[in-house]
Amino acid sequence: MEALVLVVHVLAAVAIIGLVLIQQGKGADAGASFGGGSSQTVFGSQGGGSFFGKLTALFAVVFFLTSFGLAFFASEQAKTVGGGLEYVPTASQVEETVEMPELDSAAESTGGQDIPTVD
Repeated sequence: MEALVLVVHVLAAVAIIGLVLIQQGKGADAGASFGGGSSQTVFGSQGGGSFFGKLTALFAVVFFLTSFGLAFFASEQAKTVGGGLEYVPTASQVEETVEMPELDSAAESTGGQDIPTVD
């Protein structure tokens, strides 16, 4: 299910990018108002502005919904991973399980050799 939402999310993102690049800017409408041939477009005399705008808005809604869906899946996955970390041992339990060698003196830790010091 998560893979399907991810595929729809990526496709919606690519569609938004494509639709934004296809749309004309605001400055292009000024030339069309003086007889620039806008009546010969596929989408009618008003052009494809409103159609592409509505299609972009639709894909933006799909993109946001899939974003929320992916966030939900990520939070559910984090809950299952974090569920194993509920038990935290106390310090006394850790000391019982870990055996630390006890050192009586510094001479035993160095094997009876003197440690040179830098003054």
